[in-house]
Amino acid sequence: MSALDIDFIRSQFPAFFEPSLAGQAFFENAGGSYTCKQVVDRLHRFYRERKVQPYAPYEASRLGGEEMDEARSRLAALMNIHSDELSFGPSTSQNTYVLAHAFGQMLSAGDAIIVTDQDHEANSGVWRRLTAQGIDVREWHVDGESGQLDLVTLASILDESVKLVCFPHCSNIVGQENPVAEIVRMAHDVGAVTCTDGVSMAPHGLPDIRALGTDIYLFSSYKTYGPHQGIMFVARDLADRLPNQGHFFNSDVRYKRFTPAGPDHAQIAACAGMADYIDLIHNHHFPPNADAAARGRAVRQLQRDHEDLILAPLLDYLRSRNDIRIMGTDKVGQRVPTVAVHSDKPAPELAKRLARHGVMAGGGDFYAVRLIEAMGVACDPGVLRLSFVHYTHADEVQKLITALDATL
Repeated sequence: MSALDIDFIRSQFPAFFEPSLAGQAFFENAGGSYTCKQVVDRLHRFYRERKVQPYAPYEASRLGGEEMDEARSRLAALMNIHSDELSFGPSTSQNTYVLAHAFGQMLSAGDAIIVTDQDHEANSGVWRRLTAQGIDVREWHVDGESGQLDLVTLASILDESVKLVCFPHCSNIVGQENPVAEIVRMAHDVGAVTCTDGVSMAPHGLPDIRALGTDIYLFSSYKTYGPHQGIMFVARDLADRLPNQGHFFNSDVRYKRFTPAGPDHAQIAACAGMADYIDLIHNHHFPPNADAAARGRAVRQLQRDHEDLILAPLLDYLRSRNDIRIMGTDKVGQRVPTVAVHSDKPAPELAKRLARHGVMAGGGDFYAVRLIEAMGVACDPGVLRLSFVHYTHADEVQKLITALDATL
């Protein structure tokens, strides 16, 4: 099996060659990743050469439209979905807001929606507001100690009144990867559809959405090495059933049905750079493969293997201390490398101290107020979050451990 060529990977990110960032180890990737040069180059080219209204017959416009279409089709292929099932919006929060408005028009009083207290607020708050329309909103609670979601608890609140189950693929605090396919099967068995927030999971490898089986999947491209966009999959049959939220004359175009405003042309086009990057990683480590979904799966496994390898010493170190609490499991292979810790010392102050040691991290609630409170921690000052991805070097993890030793 191939091992990730970390030097090759880091060579694809301008941030690692930026003098102002020299000596800084970046551990707030869950808040937003560095951008790969393929995206930067495409964004720069679009603004320089294509910044006109797309899809007109003149050359600059035609090329701009083609680049937007390329982003949609190539990313969809990597995630094993149809290109007309993929929509772009200004953020995942906004995409979810539009979806909630559509469901609010389709559902009736007495219908039920399940939400969790493990979610980022983007996939929780907008659904909870539907109680004002008579929708029964049920909460799938985490275990207060581990922060984990349990399928037995889900089964106890799941019945044929439930029309929608909303949950995270992965928590942005406890790092749990939830069993999406099993949750989807349980929901489908009672006739419900599912909305999966993948914002905290997609940075660790774009998913094979068809294999997961979920009806909706959301993530943010600015956390997956791209520009600031929200990317949303809605399965064809569901997209056609939900009320159109776009202009009436666009209602027959699936990917426009949930985009009420004009999209950001340049940033959509730049998202094709994410596909460039994934294909580049694949072709550097593996023989060529014409199957885009297979390329996506291979790269995802490569990313996760590297992340697990360098996560181990961090968890070993944190486990050795008796003055902190690791939020979630301390076992490699059972979580992504988004590690939040609670200490008696205020989290924002700890983040400031780490910055003096050349470590960039964050302290606070990270829009996971409900989860942090469910685990018995005060949101102010919250938790210290240490998050990394596949471009993180093992030496940076050691730098982090040394800084933590001087800070905690």
